[in-house]
Amino acid sequence: MHPFLIALFLVFIAEMGDKTQLVALTFATRYTAQTVLSGVGAATLLVHLFSVVLGEMVGLALPVFWVKLLAGVAFVGFGLWTLRGDTADEDAAAGAHRFGPVLTVATAFFLAELGDKTMLATVTIASQQQDFVGVWIGSTVGMVVADGLAIIVGKVLGKQLPEKTIKYGAAAIFIVTGVVTLAEAVFSH
Repeated sequence: MHPFLIALFLVFIAEMGDKTQLVALTFATRYTAQTVLSGVGAATLLVHLFSVVLGEMVGLALPVFWVKLLAGVAFVGFGLWTLRGDTADEDAAAGAHRFGPVLTVATAFFLAELGDKTMLATVTIASQQQDFVGVWIGSTVGMVVADGLAIIVGKVLGKQLPEKTIKYGAAAIFIVTGVVTLAEAVFSH
């Protein structure tokens, strides 16, 4: 599978129910969808640029066996993290409010995303795939699409979303991806 599609899919899944998705949904109650998506897009481009650079460096510095082993463990960890859940980072959103709407959303989203599951997933994917542009654009598109869907679905359905089903499905995808990656590392070594 192409690195763009891998990054898009895994980051999209990682963002489901994540705290930054909740931040985007919260901002959608204050600003237009276009404003929120613009801020989310700008912040995501920057955070994922940094993540891919970091992931590429890890991928070049470590042998393939160790990259796959660490990636497998990380994906299983992301699955468990998804099961545990996140909470919205309201402090970041409140502190950024003194800027214009797009900059407010971008700043809050950027701060909430630092060290987040989707950022770390992007680092992991980049370390495995070694396709800078494909992973960067794929992870960015996956994040923006997931947050865009959350904004639209949240406005239409409100609290009727099956949050547990989404959480368990995303966790299962990460855990299975992690187990397959670990098996590849062990059996190809």
